[in-house]
Amino acid sequence: MKDYYDILGVSRDASDADIKKAFRQLALKYHPDRNPDNKGSEEKFKEINEAYSCLSDSEKKSNYDRFGTAEGVGAGYSPFGGAGGFGDIFEDIFGDFFGTFTGRRGPRPAKGDDLRYDINITLMEAAFGAEKIIEVPRWENCSECKGTGAEPGKGPVTCSNCKGTGQVRFQQGFFSVAKTCGKCHGAGRIITDPCKACKGHGKIKQYRNISVKVPAGVDADSRLRISGEGELGIYGGPPGDLYIILDVEEHPFFQREGMNLYCKVPVSFPQAALGSEIEIPTIDGSTKLKIPAGTPSGKTFNIKGKGMPKVGSHQRGDQVVIVNIEVPKHITPRQKELLEEFSKINGDEVSKGFREKLKDIFAGTK
Repeated sequence: MKDYYDILGVSRDASDADIKKAFRQLALKYHPDRNPDNKGSEEKFKEINEAYSCLSDSEKKSNYDRFGTAEGVGAGYSPFGGAGGFGDIFEDIFGDFFGTFTGRRGPRPAKGDDLRYDINITLMEAAFGAEKIIEVPRWENCSECKGTGAEPGKGPVTCSNCKGTGQVRFQQGFFSVAKTCGKCHGAGRIITDPCKACKGHGKIKQYRNISVKVPAGVDADSRLRISGEGELGIYGGPPGDLYIILDVEEHPFFQREGMNLYCKVPVSFPQAALGSEIEIPTIDGSTKLKIPAGTPSGKTFNIKGKGMPKVGSHQRGDQVVIVNIEVPKHITPRQKELLEEFSKINGDEVSKGFREKLKDIFAGTK
């Protein structure tokens, strides 16, 4: 009695997936296409297919495990029989790897290629959303030949090599194998009089205007997908998709970090020392910000809800204002006089404080 598990190199408790994987590896190894004129490989190939035909069928496998045999396996077994035979098994696992066995499969529909289009937007457009009209090139059916590739009134002719099937059959060992016709490349037809408009390609590049809605809150490198706006599919397949990649331009005043917006605002020394109320630009317009007396340079203030929105939400980040105390480069004689008077009144207060900090830092080094 043949040990089908041993033939496939799997244990008796192997899963269906393990059995299928083992069969695939062995079938690829011993297939006649890879071992021409090798009778040993041909016999081995028949043997592993016989084993898989049994172990891949739950009922046959159950009978084999219990009684050591299965219906249809043995003297009367034919690995190339009809339904449930080798042809169905092999084609189910390998598809077109070695070609089809029925000869009835033509070119399969395939989805068209996806397209990419880059768009630059401003920070304000990213904040509030925008609608952009873009011009996208795409290959479309030629209007002159209606996509046939042949001159109007002179359609494609049937391929004489494959008789219109798109495949040619040949004998390989004990198999009859069908492969894509090399003359018509599987189309089953040949163009003898190419269309002058598309030069026989059947397609011509067209430019289409597409409206793109940019949602509020998008950031740089955000990707928008527009279904069905890519290249046309082939053999009746669906079109691909169009992917919009966004790039947000730098803003002269705001700097974005996530949902927050940062900005530096200059204030004068008197404003920082005495306190004041200043006007701050935001993406929604201007607003007032109170600067407390004694505000140091670099101090930050948060303006709630004045940052960037979250995509698909009403939630918004904050605007972070960084105070930058400006020192005038040029002063009038009167300003100089007042500053010198202030310096005399203020004394050496800053220097004294600095020296006290140094004493604390280096006290432990002595």
